[in-house]
Amino acid sequence: MTLNRGVATMCAAQVCAQIGAFSVAALLPTLIAAWSLSNTEAGWISGIYYAAYTLVVPLLSSLTDRMDPKRIYLGSVALTAIAFAGFAWVATGFWSALAFRALMGAGWAGSYMPGLKALSDLAEGPQQSRAVAAHAAAVGVSGALSFGVAGAVNAWLGWHWALVPGALGAALAFVLVLVGRPRGRAAPCSISGRCCATDRRSPTRWRTASTRGRCQRCGAGSWPF
Repeated sequence: MTLNRGVATMCAAQVCAQIGAFSVAALLPTLIAAWSLSNTEAGWISGIYYAAYTLVVPLLSSLTDRMDPKRIYLGSVALTAIAFAGFAWVATGFWSALAFRALMGAGWAGSYMPGLKALSDLAEGPQQSRAVAAHAAAVGVSGALSFGVAGAVNAWLGWHWALVPGALGAALAFVLVLVGRPRGRAAPCSISGRCCATDRRSPTRWRTASTRGRCQRCGAGSWPF
């Protein structure tokens, strides 16, 4: 299987971004003892990640139709890095941990599906299905490794340092995509032939034209910003 440079970069970035995905789950018994958490509080810290993901992913995924998914991805992995660092070195108990854990979920919402869109935009035809498969494999393998990485670092240096790979991995994903993934091109408007998401020179004309058909990128009647 041959993948182009941009696709390989996105897959490598997803490996880095996901390397801390389940570190909090692996460290939960340690955190319960360190912060005297109840089972309910521990459940909230674990589950808020998925709740935040569920709430945020529809919003950020829909934004990929209006702006370059690379920008969404970069902002999201930056948020992920901050969230891991905050959980490790700022959180002191249930509420602060809950807040940083929710930010982790929001960061993952903006890196998984927008990352997949950023990747699929770089491939065409049969290569696109191979690229999606490689992306899924990268995410799955890295997520599985995150348990072992967190456990090993926790045993060696303590739970604070066990969260550092998640922060560093997200930061490395940011650099990889910033440097290695070319800026995406918006789909052309089926009406004007231009990208309606970036061509704002004549929004009135675009709005009038949109009543006669449907733009492939924005949809009829919607504004290009």
